[in-house]
Amino acid sequence: MLAMASPAHAVEPSEILSDPALESRARDLSKGLRCLVCRNQSIDDSDAELAKDLRVLVRERLVAGDTDAEILDYVRSRYGDYVLLKPPLNPATALLWFAGPILLIGGGIVVWRQIARRPATPSVAAPLTESERARLQDMGIDAKGDRQA
Repeated sequence: MLAMASPAHAVEPSEILSDPALESRARDLSKGLRCLVCRNQSIDDSDAELAKDLRVLVRERLVAGDTDAEILDYVRSRYGDYVLLKPPLNPATALLWFAGPILLIGGGIVVWRQIARRPATPSVAAPLTESERARLQDMGIDAKGDRQA
């Protein structure tokens, strides 16, 4: 079942390079680039037209002899750090890196404070008044809540 749940790769047969080493590099690069249409998918997994264009661009630059770093720099220069699934830590991307942990810690503090505010012992119900006892007896129930025979 888990094998069927894995994401399908959107790379079309016409995009695949004949050199297995270059194709492997292309796949590795594609898995690290974000589809700008789909947001949380790599271009390797996305069927969007822009993702296809980026996959073709990566392969063209590999065939031209560019290094992986040169290809990533080229794509980043055109689309910014957001195109990387793991953007570098800098002032512009700090929110991407720290928003999740900050929200998790903040939520933990809220839960901890709510738990700390709860009383340690359950509250005890006030004793029954004489009129309440009399009413229970009229209904055939003793003070413990059991029916009288």
